[in-house]
Amino acid sequence: MASAWFVLLGFMLIVYVVLDGFDLGAGIVHLWLTRSERERRTVFAAIGPVWDGNEVWLIAAGGLMVFAFPRAYAVAFSGFYLPLMMVLWLLVLRGLSIELRSHHDNPLWRQFFDVAFAGASALLAVVLGAALGNVLRGVPIDETGYFAGPLFTDFTPGPRPGALDWYTVTLGVFALVALGAHGAMYLCWKAAGELGTRAGRLGRQLWAAAAVLAIVVAGETWIVRPQLVSALAERPLAWLLAALAVASIAGVFVALRRGRELAGFLASAAALATLLATVAAAVYPHVLASSLDPRFDLDLASAANGDHGLAIGLAWWIPALVLALGYFAFLFRSFRGKVELDDDHA
Repeated sequence: MASAWFVLLGFMLIVYVVLDGFDLGAGIVHLWLTRSERERRTVFAAIGPVWDGNEVWLIAAGGLMVFAFPRAYAVAFSGFYLPLMMVLWLLVLRGLSIELRSHHDNPLWRQFFDVAFAGASALLAVVLGAALGNVLRGVPIDETGYFAGPLFTDFTPGPRPGALDWYTVTLGVFALVALGAHGAMYLCWKAAGELGTRAGRLGRQLWAAAAVLAIVVAGETWIVRPQLVSALAERPLAWLLAALAVASIAGVFVALRRGRELAGFLASAAALATLLATVAAAVYPHVLASSLDPRFDLDLASAANGDHGLAIGLAWWIPALVLALGYFAFLFRSFRGKVELDDDHA
């Protein structure tokens, strides 16, 4: 039962990255892409109906972790307290920027919130990528079963690393580029005219850069935690997922070359999903690895709730998931097609 909830937690986090990833990515690239106030309004109109709903998946994943893996929640949230506060403040800043930019008809006012939105989106992508790097690298869990560490030390992985080092920062840069590419592909699909064309061109360039960075990250992971690479070698499903990730990235370029914008966006979403699924297959059955001693690793057996509670929770989770998926299907259907602005749009 714990393994099933590990898969469900991974599924919800993947859905969050795919959905909130494109509006994060749109925020990352929108200053770079747009040439006029109307084009910036188009970007905000493209993500406006969905961005707050996308973030619900992060909250739901956190709630699932409290229920299914309370020990992992306690260890991770106490050890990552400062990075988590950074995530919350950046989420708040993104929301304020979206809501407030059009409240005052002044170019300086709008420019301030546009820069704040882009900066918060970029920093959030880096922080989330670095958090994934900490999960892959391991954290200094000791004999007490908990850990605490600074934001950074000497930027080198080791038995007692900070949250940021050269490995986790590389993951952060990869997340920044990959989510920027995903956001560009979304705007290629939703924006008409020259803005959509530029978005497609930028998406192609950023996915090419992300592919190179993925190879760099794989090599660094071999150096920092070779056990993960060994685990992948022993799991055919993980290799299948990795192959699907490569095929999905290639699919982005094929779809763009054929002018199929929706297919390009879906290929981008599939690339992110399969990359994260490959990571989950590699770390299983560990939730958090100890950089001090493997004896202190936090695995499913020690992190999960009791089977009886997990079984009852599954009975409630299934209808809740159906409702959530139904809502998102209705939402995206209601706002299907290219974004169209009118003169009164805000």
